[in-house]
Amino acid sequence: MKSSAASGDNGAAIVTAAHIPIDLYRAVVFPNRMRELRRSRGYPKLLPLSASIPDIPYIRLSKIERGEVIARAEELRAIGAALGVAPVELLIDIGAPDFDIARWAEPFRDSSDVDLAEERFAVLLGAAVRALRSQDAALTIAAIERDHGLPPVNLSRLENAQKTFPRWNAAVRQALYSLFGVRDEAALRARVVDRYERGELDDFLADVSSSEERLARSRERIAQLREAVTDGSALGGTRPDRTAPPRPAPPPAAAPPAAAVAGIPVYSGNLPGGLIAPERTSERASTPTAVGPDAFAVRTTRAVLGPGLPVHTLLVADPARSPAPGGIVLLREEAGWRLLAVESNRDGGMTGFSLNPDYEIALDDCDPARLAPVVSATFQ
Repeated sequence: MKSSAASGDNGAAIVTAAHIPIDLYRAVVFPNRMRELRRSRGYPKLLPLSASIPDIPYIRLSKIERGEVIARAEELRAIGAALGVAPVELLIDIGAPDFDIARWAEPFRDSSDVDLAEERFAVLLGAAVRALRSQDAALTIAAIERDHGLPPVNLSRLENAQKTFPRWNAAVRQALYSLFGVRDEAALRARVVDRYERGELDDFLADVSSSEERLARSRERIAQLREAVTDGSALGGTRPDRTAPPRPAPPPAAAPPAAAVAGIPVYSGNLPGGLIAPERTSERASTPTAVGPDAFAVRTTRAVLGPGLPVHTLLVADPARSPAPGGIVLLREEAGWRLLAVESNRDGGMTGFSLNPDYEIALDDCDPARLAPVVSATFQ
């Protein structure tokens, strides 16, 4: 028996084994000096600084400061320019002997106490999901989303134990019950703990919660960023110009000059999974006021957001704008556009979702170049 497990009030197993590896800072992938420099430059709060960097949404800026996402080189340049410092000054040598991740993360800690039992179960759950996928070649990311209703972004977060189980919403919990073939939370916890006790998760635990591997990955990415902002290149290539309309592959034909044809191009077409095909139609849409020069339109082919947005609605999208809660956004995928409603989530970020198909994704984790907020809708 490798683990001691007690039963909670709901009968669910609570993992208590102290030797299960727990990296309490596993969500911190990019320690940096942004908070320190922001405060020293007269910005006690992040919001005023965010107002001076319109190209970076506030939520993403917050995630960068908290080290939860790796900044892009151009983002570091924009932040450095707003603070009046060279972008390289935002970077930290996390391999230095005096670097202490606990001290760095202290200002960002949640006031609530850490529940070590739930942290351990989150790690075991991540390892169990990884084990399932490694043992079944048919259990691809696409199959998990199609057959069990678990979107790729949440699958990734689960496999990396970025949330404890109580923090996941009902939809994710139900998807996990389906994935593991169990009826409820108690059965899921028991199944995961049993697999751990049998030694079936041993090969996957370090991938989920290893401070050494996290630090190694972070050091590598920070070194790449240091080189990129020092020599003027952009890590991984430059970000697509937001003045060029993002189009799914295969790309539609280039739009004719505005002076030659009035209005903006309209794309439409059915694709599996609720996607709108990047097929350019002969239709032209009237150009709303106050949109960027690269606005475009799509005509819906199904009621993916329910009866409130019926089939054949004409939507005008502006890739130069940022999505906002309560709005609608087009998300560029490999094959076409996905239409999503935007709402705030419990972590203060934005979630995009559709009803048909049932789909959910964290918009703050998406490349802004893939998003085109809808600015007008015409019903027919």
